[in-house]
Amino acid sequence: MKSLLGEERSFIIESDDDEEDPTYNDAGAGDDGSSSDSSSCATPRAGGGDGSHPNSYTNQWPQSYRQSIDILSSVQSPSLSFLGTPTLSRISNSFLHSSFRGKTPEVISNFVKPLLRPTTSDEQQQQQQQEDIRKSSQYLLPSKKPSLQQIPEDQKAPVIGHGPSPYQQCSYTQGAMNGINVLCGVGILSTPYAIKEGGWLGLVILGVFAVLAWYTGVLLRRCLDSTDGLQTYPDIGHAAFGTTGHNPVCGTACCIEYLILESDNLSKLFPNVHISIGSLTLNSHVFFAILTTLVVMPTTWLRDLTCLSYISAGGVVATVLLVICLFWVGVVDNVGFENKGSTLNVPGIPIAIGLYGYCYSGHGVFPNIYSSLKNRNQFPSIMFTCIAFSTILFTSAAVMGYKMFGESTESQFTLNLPQNLVVSKIAIWATVANPITKYALTITPLAMSLEELLPRSQQKYSNVILLRSALVISTLAVALLVPFFALVMALIGSLFAMLVTYILPCACFLAILKAKATWHQVVACSFIIVVGVTCACVGTYSSVSGIIQNYI
Repeated sequence: MKSLLGEERSFIIESDDDEEDPTYNDAGAGDDGSSSDSSSCATPRAGGGDGSHPNSYTNQWPQSYRQSIDILSSVQSPSLSFLGTPTLSRISNSFLHSSFRGKTPEVISNFVKPLLRPTTSDEQQQQQQQEDIRKSSQYLLPSKKPSLQQIPEDQKAPVIGHGPSPYQQCSYTQGAMNGINVLCGVGILSTPYAIKEGGWLGLVILGVFAVLAWYTGVLLRRCLDSTDGLQTYPDIGHAAFGTTGHNPVCGTACCIEYLILESDNLSKLFPNVHISIGSLTLNSHVFFAILTTLVVMPTTWLRDLTCLSYISAGGVVATVLLVICLFWVGVVDNVGFENKGSTLNVPGIPIAIGLYGYCYSGHGVFPNIYSSLKNRNQFPSIMFTCIAFSTILFTSAAVMGYKMFGESTESQFTLNLPQNLVVSKIAIWATVANPITKYALTITPLAMSLEELLPRSQQKYSNVILLRSALVISTLAVALLVPFFALVMALIGSLFAMLVTYILPCACFLAILKAKATWHQVVACSFIIVVGVTCACVGTYSSVSGIIQNYI
């Protein structure tokens, strides 16, 4: 099993008029040329096999996708081992090498500092890693005439490993926690509103989506195991549909939701805040949207995002805290659960579809979680745990919120909480804090993918800052133009979540494994594709119509 360093070595920067440096071929001269893998993964991963053919998937744009998604999903402090992989600096260095290739590894390593002091074993691993990086420094520096070239397999230095690769460090609990953290996001805030839109029977949609999300997650695992070299969601798309399927999963839409959420909730806490600039007056919603943008923009410039990943891993705690606060307000503070509501509201079903679909929009990250597991045979069980736990939280919040507020339920149940209660303020601040830490992590995959498109001479830190700032400002512009939290969430859930979570996994499975698929798998995939396309069309039309009606 090749290590992360081995994977990075598959791309080198060389000059057109310089001869190939023989040092690389001598890197493994002292090795016996054999390798073994004691991890319990189902099939060999990238670089595995007999090395008779080069890995064509790692040479496709975006090459930084895995590093950026791993930062979002599984980078944790060594002392917080129950939340993620302990090899913090290894992933961080990958992020830095992708974004700042002009600096030497020695300079880059100075930026990578864990928040907590590592243990002795971790220090030894980091020292060994730094030594490996020094040996390979000539392959990370650009030459006068840079060009990206893939090294044939027979020229790669052998990497010996008798244990799991750096990505294969997560236990069952760690993988489940990472998955739950991805799923338990802002979608839970609108689940009571989804019942208001679709009625009580609309909860059946939530249950159906949960079952289908588990099944499509298992299909992604089958796709990853089908061919050596498939590691990420874009890799699967490329294997199924060529370069047209190898595009990054864009988190920009979610970042727009974060800004709208911050604006709505902070405006509830401070409704009288406004600012006047000459004849222009900014109300509290606009002011807090701009303020939030100014706060999160510097976090997108960070060279090492692992400090944010520690905090964002508390998203599970924040979500559970929200449900507890909602329960407390209903029981202890005597708001009560008296509202009955309607059984079925057919006109509102399309919006409910989008809101429920948004809750299961984490499939872009699950391939990375799968690749990080020590025992990959546990992935179906981990998927079940993640989706079951998240569904319980979604259902609890939906039922309690709608029973408490009935037809007056807002797009976010935090907006319905009584302002004079301490518990309400705790819930709102927990809601406000989490998106601020996740904003940079969410937009990083798109930002790093766009940075790869810059000419090598333009991949400077100043240009990176300008590019990422432009992305942040674009999300602010859309958030101010379309400040409708529920409708934007329904649009994202209908258009993007249906595509990423339900349609594409089935389509990729049929494209890659149709010859090996059983008839009932073909039927199930076809059914899910039809359901996904129908929900996407109906939900997108209703969401866009609702947004337009707010301007008429």
